[in-house]
Amino acid sequence: MKRRNFIKTTATVVAAPMIVPSFVLGENAPSNKITVGQIGCGRIARDHDLPETMKYDVAQVVAVSDVDSKRLGEGKQFVEGWYARNKNKKINNVKTYDDYKDLLADKDIDAVIISTPDHWHAQPAIEAALAGKDIYLQKPASLTIAEGRIMSNTIHRTGRILQIGSQQRSMPQFRIACELVRNGRIGQVHTIKIGLPGDPSGPEEPEMPIPANLNYDMWLGSTPYVYYTEKRVHPQHNYSRPGWLRCEQFGAGMITGWGAHHLDTANWGMGTEYTGPIEVEATAEFPTSGLWDVHGPFYVTAKFANGVTMLVSGDFPNGVRFEGDAGWIFVTRGGYSVTASDPVAKSENAKALTASDPKILESKIGADEIHLQVSEEQHGDWLNSIKTRKPPVAPAEVGVRACTNCLISHIAMKLPRKLYWDPQNERFINDDEANAMLSRPQRFPYGTDYIFRQS
Repeated sequence: MKRRNFIKTTATVVAAPMIVPSFVLGENAPSNKITVGQIGCGRIARDHDLPETMKYDVAQVVAVSDVDSKRLGEGKQFVEGWYARNKNKKINNVKTYDDYKDLLADKDIDAVIISTPDHWHAQPAIEAALAGKDIYLQKPASLTIAEGRIMSNTIHRTGRILQIGSQQRSMPQFRIACELVRNGRIGQVHTIKIGLPGDPSGPEEPEMPIPANLNYDMWLGSTPYVYYTEKRVHPQHNYSRPGWLRCEQFGAGMITGWGAHHLDTANWGMGTEYTGPIEVEATAEFPTSGLWDVHGPFYVTAKFANGVTMLVSGDFPNGVRFEGDAGWIFVTRGGYSVTASDPVAKSENAKALTASDPKILESKIGADEIHLQVSEEQHGDWLNSIKTRKPPVAPAEVGVRACTNCLISHIAMKLPRKLYWDPQNERFINDDEANAMLSRPQRFPYGTDYIFRQS
């Protein structure tokens, strides 16, 4: 579908937001498959999103899309091979799209998984919602606070199901920790300490010829044009950790990479999932040379209206520690990792949930106390929400608020002063310089600014 026709189609969807997915009616009744298209066929898709979705019989991955034709072909092979090995199904008709907009225009697809770099999260999620698709979106929710707000508003306006890939919400130790905290088992919470892993800087990298299989202009998307070098994008010969994760042009570094998980856990435990801090200040070291320029060592101090101080730094153990006037609880992933190249030391003996007193963890949550939503696995929870039309465990607004808290911290790293945040209006108070960092200029024709613009 051409861009002009796609925009006209999405504009029509806005006028009639409650689109019924194809599986709800006729031969695609609720007892049959949810047809899924995969956008982005890289490391996180192959190691996590695709296998975790395809294992459910209710789902059928029928299409893949990628701007790298090599990864696109290998994505098709991966899906068909996985079904052959794990479901004893011979599937040779997985569709391929080099432009995700064409995948979104496919009426045979009910839902999409978006496993793209951070700067390609908000736009395809918005366009998917406008095209009537339900969405699983890798975290962080957005590159900027402004586009995250547009995305969440669009999801709510269209009535689509969107699950953020904050899979810690589907790991029992995180839910248990948050339930214990919210039910007062450590008394009044006063401090939360969050430990995040870091990313090293790297050398300068020479300009390289753009591979014939890569649509580099589309890969850059809304961000400024810069010369191609392999370590700025993704490896051409394997699926190891991509270099874009360490480039500020495409993300904020570990403050959003892992922060989107841990700050979401902090919100869950405090009950602040739909708000944010009121004060934030930070220090950080940034590389002065080299291709990779995301933050190095850092320290963030944020204060919430409920009186809680949240500290975020690589100085703390990787995880979330809730401290109250009657004890503390620390929760982490233990030996779990999403991909083999996760940049954090793994220990099979790491304790996922500990407390100042073991009796805290033995405490039972009563019937009349706060019970948080139970999810056994993030992708399965998403598929169930598509069927029931009930909110998933990590809906759009929750994911956007967690991401916003991370991005506020990142802005504070850049400005040497305390910042005052208005979480209701999502603006810094009396600070034009900080507010100018809520969005970034977008390179036409890509980005959320141009979704409704005729071309």
